[in-house]
Amino acid sequence: MKQDNKSDFDQLSGLIEDGAPEQLAAIVAELHPSEVALLIESLPPEKRQVVWNFTNADDEGDVLLELNDEVRTGLLESITAAEVLAATEGMELDDLADLVADLPQDITDEVINSLSIRDRQRLKSVMAWPEDTAGGLMNPDAVSVQPEVTVDVALRYLRTLGELPDNTNSIFVVDTKDRYQGTVLLSKLVTSNPQTQVKEILDKEAEAIDVSASEAEVAKIFTGLDMVTAAVVDDAGVLLGQITIDDVVDVIQELADHDILSRAGLDEDDDMFAPVVSSSRRRAVWLGANLATGFLAAAVVSVFQPTIEKVVVLAVLMPVVASMGGIAGSQTLTLMIRGMALGRVQDSNQRWLLKKELSVAVLNGIIWAAVVAVVTMLFFASWKVGIIIAAALAINLLAAALAGFSIPLILRRL
Repeated sequence: MKQDNKSDFDQLSGLIEDGAPEQLAAIVAELHPSEVALLIESLPPEKRQVVWNFTNADDEGDVLLELNDEVRTGLLESITAAEVLAATEGMELDDLADLVADLPQDITDEVINSLSIRDRQRLKSVMAWPEDTAGGLMNPDAVSVQPEVTVDVALRYLRTLGELPDNTNSIFVVDTKDRYQGTVLLSKLVTSNPQTQVKEILDKEAEAIDVSASEAEVAKIFTGLDMVTAAVVDDAGVLLGQITIDDVVDVIQELADHDILSRAGLDEDDDMFAPVVSSSRRRAVWLGANLATGFLAAAVVSVFQPTIEKVVVLAVLMPVVASMGGIAGSQTLTLMIRGMALGRVQDSNQRWLLKKELSVAVLNGIIWAAVVAVVTMLFFASWKVGIIIAAALAINLLAAALAGFSIPLILRRL
């Protein structure tokens, strides 16, 4: 099933409604874990368990990881501890750390106790870091060798491991105290002379990520340097683990969703099919804030009520001014949020950006104020009203640009 294939989804939904378990099982068995997760997220809560029951046992862990937090939490409440243990078997430790954070404490204890002593310690080392930091993203299963070993020895060592962590394209080089020295691409390793020492093909410039770096910083480093695998180190430069591109892609998607939804007071992990009361409660704060600003605007307008009563046409044209200001503010706000997310808005260039946005507002204000003035004069035969509305529009566009520029910066500092 393709994620954008509406007919396939409708077919699956119909099978769930009709109670056709054999056909449903056959179709779900062919789906990729991400597609199963999408199907589960697209169903009301009472029907999600049906799809889960037909999910391949080998895919259950991947499906849980693909679900957003709220849907996953709800599903975990409806499945047994034995199912959770089976789903987590063989899961990479960084993924397991993400999942364990959503489990009830008793099941968390069972999952941890099912691990070897070594894996327990490494899992706890990942869980010790906040989920939105490099430490929370990293996989402690980083492969490392010392610089003096030969390529042949390094390759034989890799063969003894049996398999490498998913999406690994390089190994790390450390000294005798496990301090990070650089990176060697696997492609470079397999094509080099077997007797060459690793230090001769070492990339010393490959950037390592501090374990306390935020997930936004991690995403910026990966996208800026086109990285697939990156080392994670502590303050002393000791190698702690690695982050791979699959984890960063998820972070980038989450950050993008957050930026879009936060403008409407929503959260990227909100369940579309959450109970009515729950959804209403979450939206109440944003609606309340909007109501307060609405009353503030009404209070300002009421000051001019006597004037509006005498010149009714002003009331007719007020929505035009408000709409233009709203759009102008949204444009500046969107540019600022995107620039901040990409790290392009810095203290050093804020003054220049402010001048630029205000200049754009002034230019647009002149152009559209002239248009509004002409239209107003033609339709309402009053040059005084035309000048008033034009001036209001120009001032409003300038104020909107200033607000759109400053509000994200103020919120970032809070």
